[in-house]
Amino acid sequence: MNELLMQERQSAISRKLQINGRVLAAELAEEFGVSEDTVRRDLREMAAAGLCERVYGGALPVSPASTSLNHRMGVARDRKQALALAAVSQIAPGSTVFFDAGSTNLAIAAALPADMALTAATNAPAIAAALLEKPLVNVILIGGLLDRQVGGALGAKAMRDMESLSPDLCVLGACGIDLAAGVTTFGFEDAEFKRFAASRSRKALVAVTSEKFATAAPHGVLAVAHCACLVVESNADPAMLAQYRERGCKTIVARETAKT
Repeated sequence: MNELLMQERQSAISRKLQINGRVLAAELAEEFGVSEDTVRRDLREMAAAGLCERVYGGALPVSPASTSLNHRMGVARDRKQALALAAVSQIAPGSTVFFDAGSTNLAIAAALPADMALTAATNAPAIAAALLEKPLVNVILIGGLLDRQVGGALGAKAMRDMESLSPDLCVLGACGIDLAAGVTTFGFEDAEFKRFAASRSRKALVAVTSEKFATAAPHGVLAVAHCACLVVESNADPAMLAQYRERGCKTIVARETAKT
């Protein structure tokens, strides 16, 4: 009977995550008539099974960005192009910019104007190749062991290379973003490198597709309050964006992509 009740609770929690986008342990405990410890155990088991992501006080849906970089590069290209054009408007000519690995960041690198002079560093070979097509961009490739899923170099060598840089802007990749959880990612080493890259930079910019909002990956990278600029799609909820701005995060809304 207890097992059946546990399965019923977890099914109900999954439905609430799909409908509401987050759940709180205290509210679930009151609704189900069980202790918060029981709910937290349910959430731990669901997180271990990949059904949700634990955050302080409750849980969020799992971020959709768990596939390889090659796969992500082929998804939502038009939407990422719109984000890229909006993000490029925030890059100052003559500055030093770090491009973190990621399919949206690859689109940003490719969208740089041919006449823009920059010093650009990246840990992602695909992004470095795109930057090499820009005649006025000096490209620094951060080395180390390449992570196939991330599509970039991580680990001790990458950290040492990053230590020698002080970028004006860090174009940071994100697997999920939430007001409470902040920017998150799937890999432990990836999170370590992202945090260090952001700490070495004067400010951080994050460009995210809409499905990453109110989702989380296992490892925290950056609090929303430390994200200077957030570039979002045209369908982003204005009320939600107002909450990000209240936390000191500038929001840039991309133009709507043309319907085909």
